[in-house]
Amino acid sequence: GGAQAGAKSAAERGAGGAQAGAKSGTHALFVALGIFLSRIAGLVRQRFLAHYLGISDAADTFNAALRIPNFLQNLFGEGVLSASFIPVYARLRAEGNTAEATRVANVIAGLLALVTSTLVLVGVLAPAWVLGVTVPGFEGEKLEHTIHLVRVLFPGAGLLVMSAWCLGVLNSHRKFLLSYSAPVLWNAAIIAALLVQGRSAEGLALAEWTAWGAVAGSALQLGVQLPSVFRLLGGIRPRLELASDNVRQVVKSFVPVFIGRGVVQISAYIDQIIASLLPSGAITGITNAQVLYTLPISLFGMSISAAELPEMSAQLGTESEVAAKVRARLDAGLRRISFFVVPSAVAFLALGDVLAGALLQTGAFTRDDSVFVWTILAGSAPGVLASTRGRLYSSTYYALRDTKTPLHFAIVRVLIASSLGYVTATRLPGMLGVDASLGAAGITLASGAAGWVEYLLLRGKLNRRIGSTGVELRYSIKLWAAAGVGAGVAWAVRYFVPTTSPLALLALAVVPYGVVYFGVTRALGVPESAAVLDRVLGRLRRRKR
Repeated sequence: GGAQAGAKSAAERGAGGAQAGAKSGTHALFVALGIFLSRIAGLVRQRFLAHYLGISDAADTFNAALRIPNFLQNLFGEGVLSASFIPVYARLRAEGNTAEATRVANVIAGLLALVTSTLVLVGVLAPAWVLGVTVPGFEGEKLEHTIHLVRVLFPGAGLLVMSAWCLGVLNSHRKFLLSYSAPVLWNAAIIAALLVQGRSAEGLALAEWTAWGAVAGSALQLGVQLPSVFRLLGGIRPRLELASDNVRQVVKSFVPVFIGRGVVQISAYIDQIIASLLPSGAITGITNAQVLYTLPISLFGMSISAAELPEMSAQLGTESEVAAKVRARLDAGLRRISFFVVPSAVAFLALGDVLAGALLQTGAFTRDDSVFVWTILAGSAPGVLASTRGRLYSSTYYALRDTKTPLHFAIVRVLIASSLGYVTATRLPGMLGVDASLGAAGITLASGAAGWVEYLLLRGKLNRRIGSTGVELRYSIKLWAAAGVGAGVAWAVRYFVPTTSPLALLALAVVPYGVVYFGVTRALGVPESAAVLDRVLGRLRRRKR
């Protein structure tokens, strides 16, 4: 079946991809809108954190403490549930077996509640041993305060795991906007804590108030989704059982994805361990850069992958028919991802200081700090496209009920990223004669290189299974050329119209960059550019009428 599907002509694949892209465009738009709202809230949150905490020991403790309970959230949360629960739940609904689908959802809710409650209890009672492994460079008051913050934050992580279960149910019912915009409340609660307590508290004391705000935000994020889930399921009745074959299928898929996510999280902790060995501020610098370089990954990669997973999972037919349908959706999604992520990667490389300054340069956060974050962004730029495409390939494997292949390749990525990251972070600055803190850029550079290896492995094996997939070389060249022209124009504007205002730089450099990119891609005949511009112009014409 896979060989026959691979024999389709390029024209047929293009037609199928266009049809699939049009069908899922609305769903992806709602996911993107929800993610956009939550990410904008996250950017605002990070600006307030930078204003009040800067790059300091207090900022390091908060960011390090927040990462530890997030380990629990990421292990049991959205990524794992999307890979294990949604394919089974969506297939049952596509087959019309609503009662069994509801039963599976309630059982998974019960199992998650039991496991996460136990782990939250352990985290509250014994966080010190975890910190000794994850941040060995912390000591004294800095270490003690981080331990205290972990105890505060852990219950919120349990609430966020149940919020991810709500997201799985809502996504399967194509209710994307609510699930992906719910984190706005989490960010809003943190911002509120900073605004209220920032007048009287500072440093480590303010970091503690901010942690309590994060816990309150976790409760709000879960609470806003529960009423919709209650209506969709006809009530929420958590159960503890493994008798159903479908429940066992979710659990069976859960295990390798859980291990895979655990491996990825271990990689993140290894990055943190390496960063803790660098001068003070390295952890916060990486955290600030992550807010920016994960934006296109989340906004475009996650939106398209999240919209496509239930659609791919619900495909019915023979093996060759399913392969052809999945291949068409995958190719269409890859083109859309590339159109938006390529200019993002070039912007990180060429205009990272402008982006960091506009977002973070206020209060305790200085121009030098913006340049420092830029170096980390530049290190991450080469790997952004691979990470975003890889997310869609992983979702395709999950839709095909294959959770082991992404796990195997994730392990390869982590091994490469960890070993290469240690060398580039701790050895390369000395070899080049630069400040040791710049080793933080080596961490993101190594992660990007490992991301490309993982992406190529995922694509290669899937191509052998369902036929040739990917983005045409000619199409990619057009995108990179347009982004390069846009970056050149932005730098020319910066040179001839100098200014020290971060927001003015954003308007003078980034806006022309985007305009030129869309203009050049439209002139080169890129259909995605024409579709976006036509949609925008159409709305403007309707408003004038």
